[in-house]
Amino acid sequence: MSADIDIDCADRTRILDLITHVPARQETDGQVRHHNSGVYVTAIPHDPVLACAAIDYKQAEARGYFKLDFLNMTVYQLVRDPAHYEWILAQPVPWSRLWEEPAWAQQLVHVGNYTDLLAVMRPDSIPRMAAFISIIRPGKAHLQRESWDRVFESVWDGDASQGFVFKKSHAVSYSMLVTLHMRLIHFTD
Repeated sequence: MSADIDIDCADRTRILDLITHVPARQETDGQVRHHNSGVYVTAIPHDPVLACAAIDYKQAEARGYFKLDFLNMTVYQLVRDPAHYEWILAQPVPWSRLWEEPAWAQQLVHVGNYTDLLAVMRPDSIPRMAAFISIIRPGKAHLQRESWDRVFESVWDGDASQGFVFKKSHAVSYSMLVTLHMRLIHFTD
């Protein structure tokens, strides 16, 4: 099974303290470390010395182990309560600030380091922001500065031959998070 589930959390440690889990292992250039966000909540061979899985997360996936990624998304800490969340979601997305105010855009999660590209591409909808988030990854970087029609011809084709790509479902979720963050910053300025 090839699957990946990301779970956004305001504070991942609060959740991980409640569940039995084994941190995923990541091996890069002969170095072993804990995966930044991945854990296993089912039985997997365990390395007691390093306190993580005994096999790299890519090997584990190939063997059918299922990893969950618990991601710290501090944006959620800006939401005061459910009523505030509902109110923020009901506000319009201030799209033009992305390209009109680089200093403002730099504050944003996921896209803040790409203000020059935001000014060129001008994402102005959830689907375009999702595609933008995908084209800042190596596997789809060749689509940067292309027309939106050209971007949408292949951004979701699954071709990772040129490097890491985002699945559409992840990119749309992150797009929603970026727009939440945009509203939170805009309406609290």
